[in-house]
Amino acid sequence: MGNYLNPDNALYNKERNRRLYVDKSLLIPLIEDIALNDNHFICVAKPRRFGKSTDAYMLIAYYSKGCDSSLLFNELKIAHKADYKMHLNQDNVIYLDMQYFYDKKGNAFDMIDFLTKAVLRDILKEYGDVDYLDNTDLSTVLDDIYDQCHEQFIFIFDEWDCVLRDKDATKDEKEFFLKFMNALFKGKSYVKMAYMTGILPIKKYGNESAINMFKEISMLDSTPLEEFMGFTEDEVKQLCLRNNMDFNEMSAWYDGYHLSNDISIFSPRSIITSISDKKYGNYWSGTASFENLKSYISSNFDGLKDAIHRLLIGEKINVDTSTFSNDMATVQSKDDVLTLLIHLGYLAYDSKSKSAYIPNKEVTDSFISVVKEVKWPETMKLIERADKLLQATWNLDEETVAQVMEEVHESYVTSPLKYNNEEALSTTILMAYYTANDYYTIVRELPSGKGYCDIGLIPKDPTNPAMIIELKWNKSVDKAIDQINERNYPKAFEHYKDNLLLVGISYESDSRKKGYKQHICKIKKAC
Repeated sequence: MGNYLNPDNALYNKERNRRLYVDKSLLIPLIEDIALNDNHFICVAKPRRFGKSTDAYMLIAYYSKGCDSSLLFNELKIAHKADYKMHLNQDNVIYLDMQYFYDKKGNAFDMIDFLTKAVLRDILKEYGDVDYLDNTDLSTVLDDIYDQCHEQFIFIFDEWDCVLRDKDATKDEKEFFLKFMNALFKGKSYVKMAYMTGILPIKKYGNESAINMFKEISMLDSTPLEEFMGFTEDEVKQLCLRNNMDFNEMSAWYDGYHLSNDISIFSPRSIITSISDKKYGNYWSGTASFENLKSYISSNFDGLKDAIHRLLIGEKINVDTSTFSNDMATVQSKDDVLTLLIHLGYLAYDSKSKSAYIPNKEVTDSFISVVKEVKWPETMKLIERADKLLQATWNLDEETVAQVMEEVHESYVTSPLKYNNEEALSTTILMAYYTANDYYTIVRELPSGKGYCDIGLIPKDPTNPAMIIELKWNKSVDKAIDQINERNYPKAFEHYKDNLLLVGISYESDSRKKGYKQHICKIKKAC
């Protein structure tokens, strides 16, 4: 047993004994299946706070010869697998927290030198009788051990991409680091399996990955590890049930990363912190990743501001992820920023539509905080207008609501051709109610009564009124209110019948009409 060769299970033991531990042990047989039938080089890239290190600790505890972990796993799901004990603590494991070594030395050259010495010290103690060609070179030493002892190794590297994420690391440093990784892994018989975790997928040069032997699993394509990229809905429901927390509220704050048709994940750190604190809130502000968000949103790439605005009103934005080189230092376009924010967890990704979206209230809060800090003038006006609009709606002030709609239309719709149907009007409405997410869950096309109301606003605080917004383009605003009542849209808001506003908004585009007015609003309290 050593620090880096065949470490003990202390790190996982600490996680396993936490009060809010979630059993993710079935990741192990799935990883084994990938290694056996697909590729024994596996790189899992997911955001901070999504359990990367805990997964690494679990794999160490399960495979390492340096400990007996039966007491840690006997009560977990993996123990029901037929070959569970066949693999338990049977392998040579080399574990490296790459961030530790990088922080220790501050540059890739000294990091690799220090890392090599540290690992070799453990290996040479264990395999002192081997005849080494060069006992100062890590890959050569492992070659000699395999040739003479027929021993293989499982490599578990956490935060493997720390050098590539460092904006201050030079091109020479990054290339040196990647050459070291290639020399360690490519074509090596001593590798039984390599499992790496990071935030970014493997660095690309052109369209080619720098270490192309790895199967990559990321927030862009999580197959087949979707349910192991975070906490699933069922896992969070059980945690909420055991700890007397409201799952619906938890879901509004932290859900939204839809990795497949039937799997949506939550950030484990946010869930655990929320339950521990017994409150719901934003646990990303003030973190290093939050500073990254501020940095990239502040960049002046064409179209980025408009994309951020549209994301904040709940729209999905098409993004070309192929241009991103998986390097935080070479972000060169709006699409690169959006792709990076997907990997950082600030955006979720819909692989079918190839689009990005903001997943939940926690992330929305982070975006709004950053937008306020970077002080985009047009965004500050939008926020001020949105606050004014919401207050006017609550006060049944129809004139002010229509006026604000007019202002938002003029600011954010650049061509009449883009504003000629109810879908375009809906986008403007959501842009106008920019900050309503702080108070409401906003649902487009909400099923209710005999159809779907255009926009439903469900209050997070029951003291605020629920709202049904019906939109009409080139039709009377009275028809919007009539449709709400005729189709019984308030049926979905029965819990709020004593505190429900019916809001009709129309847009008239024919300026030849007498008394012409573009936006018209009518607000009524539900009877």
